[in-house]
Amino acid sequence: MPDLIEKNAPAQAVASAEPKPEKPRSLGLDAWHDLRKRPVFIISAALIVLLIAFAIAPSLFTSVDPRAGDLRLHYLTKPNYLHFFQADWFGYDGQGRSIYARMIYGARASVVVGICVTAGVTVLGGLAGMIAGYYGGWVDTIISRVTDMFFGIPLLLGALVVLNAFTTRTVWSVVFALVALGWTQMTRVMRGSVITVKQADYVTAARALGAGTARIMFKHILPNAIAPVIVVATIALGGYIATEATLSFLGIGLQDPTISWGIDINSAQKVIRTAPFALFFPAGMLSVTVLAFIMLGDAVRDALDPKLR
Repeated sequence: MPDLIEKNAPAQAVASAEPKPEKPRSLGLDAWHDLRKRPVFIISAALIVLLIAFAIAPSLFTSVDPRAGDLRLHYLTKPNYLHFFQADWFGYDGQGRSIYARMIYGARASVVVGICVTAGVTVLGGLAGMIAGYYGGWVDTIISRVTDMFFGIPLLLGALVVLNAFTTRTVWSVVFALVALGWTQMTRVMRGSVITVKQADYVTAARALGAGTARIMFKHILPNAIAPVIVVATIALGGYIATEATLSFLGIGLQDPTISWGIDINSAQKVIRTAPFALFFPAGMLSVTVLAFIMLGDAVRDALDPKLR
């Protein structure tokens, strides 16, 4: 008997040393596991976190009042690039206001507009697309035709018309104009995704077991159809920020005393020959912000789509 125990001991040791099989990961966990290995995601996420920090607590990065102007310090006063985080680090604009302070505080309007518009069009367009894709028939026809009508209106041109109706244009009026005209893309993406998912076997089984419409739509279809919408929304967020800056640059978007990179770019175009830095810094900040969200969207798309791995 002792000999038999000794012979079985190595086999038991090998069996215990074998690694346990990993539990299957969900689509979200699998995508997160893949995203953490992508340098593009890490860089873009770090930039976005920094921008959000600018928007939430700008006073942590500068103690200068971005609206305080001193005509003794105007754009002819060259920037002092050795005065890190000081008022004259990036120079002054035509009214003697610190460009660095306005660049930091300008992130708030851009981030708020981008996030709120993206959330609004995702909820509105996603709900309309899910209803159209699930029910089909005349419901799909009506929603699709209304979507086509709004889709034919250029976002920038339509926003110009809508915002002209407001006597005072704030962040929320810009958000309203962009949401009212920008939901069509999300509707189309969600509709196509729902049409594909609703034909799956698990949806048929849930319907056969007596699950209600709401349960099928939000429990079985939505979690499996939301991935393309997330990708499109992430990429579109940068576009909405650029649209807000364009509207403010044209004088139809945000107005003083709201601080916006588009307003600063509009003011700087008058002195671009004598003080190009007044245009370079707000325009560069806008470009980096839009690029960060586009890079994030590309990384999320590659992680959520198994065909691209």
